[in-house]
Amino acid sequence: MKVDKPWGYELRWARTDRYVGKVIHVDAGHALSLQYHNVKDETILVWSGRMLFEIEEGGQRVTREMGPGDSVHVTPGTVHRMTAIEDTDIFEVSTPELDDVVRLEDRYGRADPKQG
Repeated sequence: MKVDKPWGYELRWARTDRYVGKVIHVDAGHALSLQYHNVKDETILVWSGRMLFEIEEGGQRVTREMGPGDSVHVTPGTVHRMTAIEDTDIFEVSTPELDDVVRLEDRYGRADPKQG
């Protein structure tokens, strides 16, 4: 199932009561929300392109460039954001809580004003 997003799109290729598999396509120069999940646990793998990955580690937000073959595990409560340097395709495998997104910042007006 294809889901259009303001930054690109998602292709949901697997969904069970235990896991979800997605291809996330992020258009060059676009970014997902600065976000965290209360329950959702996810691992991402960059398949093609390059992106900046922001993640909170040890109370500090760090940014690293990721390219094909790079992966990261994002545990619940971890603040993170993906920004495409060039058109980027990412495989994501996660637990099935697709609506578990707390947006702290968003370029497209989707942040929860109560969150800041």
